[in-house]
Amino acid sequence: MLASLEGSEFSALMRSEFWGLPLVLTVHVLGTAVVIGFVVITSLRMLGLFETIPYTSLRRLFPVIWVAIAVQVVSGFLLWMTKPTQYVVDGAFMLKLALVIAGIVLTSYFYGELKREGASWEAAGAGSSRGNQFSAASLVVWCCALVAARLTAYLGSF
Repeated sequence: MLASLEGSEFSALMRSEFWGLPLVLTVHVLGTAVVIGFVVITSLRMLGLFETIPYTSLRRLFPVIWVAIAVQVVSGFLLWMTKPTQYVVDGAFMLKLALVIAGIVLTSYFYGELKREGASWEAAGAGSSRGNQFSAASLVVWCCALVAARLTAYLGSF
């Protein structure tokens, strides 16, 4: 089934088209920058930096994060379609995929915690230990996903 997908007309177009692959790859990289950049901002705020940013204001970043994740999923699928038989046996790619899923789950839990507790954190002047744990774990997982993504490009199947 993967071989037929890889041999599809669309997959061939993505691989051979001058603008197809570079455009999708550019969109994917920009989505990555937005997701990880905003996760870094929210996580570092939770860990005590950027004290001038109110906790409640962090919620405004999450709609952008969710849109960027959706862009990541779509562009990532289009890139995956160019060589699915290679990617399913690529350890670095599978690690990246697992880390992205874990990052989405952790970011979602952190967002829920922020929605529920953000106002009380603001009043107390500090985030909760649970919020700090979710944000720190999210930061680590997303950074590891970024490293695994780069390893996918350089290592291929291992």
